Amino acid sequence: MKAVVQRVLWAKVRANGTQISSIAEGLLVLVGFSREDSEEKLSKVSKKIVELRIFEDSEGKMNLSVQDKGFEVLVVPNFTLEGDVEKGRRPSFDNCMSPDNARIFYEKLCALMESSGVKVQRGVFQARMEIELLNYGPVTFVLEL
Repeated sequence: MKAVVQRVLWAKVRANGTQISSIAEGLLVLVGFSREDSEEKLSKVSKKIVELRIFEDSEGKMNLSVQDKGFEVLVVPNFTLEGDVEKGRRPSFDNCMSPDNARIFYEKLCALMESSGVKVQRGVFQARMEIELLNYGPVTFVLEL
């Protein structure tokens, strides 16, 4: 499982020309699932995302989480994160989780974050999306668990 976590001032997702979801200050998370992923990994990633201390406290230090700040998370499924570009010029997606299983994992990940008290907005699974954001910092992390 790979997740790209970006601290944003705002983010929004459109599909088929229609805005699907948006957040103000918070996190934009792009997530992809591999065949080897497990429910245990889902729990770890969910906990890491909501508890990652990447927002500034009153002293300007990155010491607060999205959970601490009461901000939202916009989670966007992105299977290409698990693509392999080591050989040749065409990415291989052989290691990606099947779409049916990935959809289940995506929904479970969102539900786990919501169960920790964080409001979660979603992208659209298996859709071509347009994502706009204003990265704040910039602060971006790649989680590979």
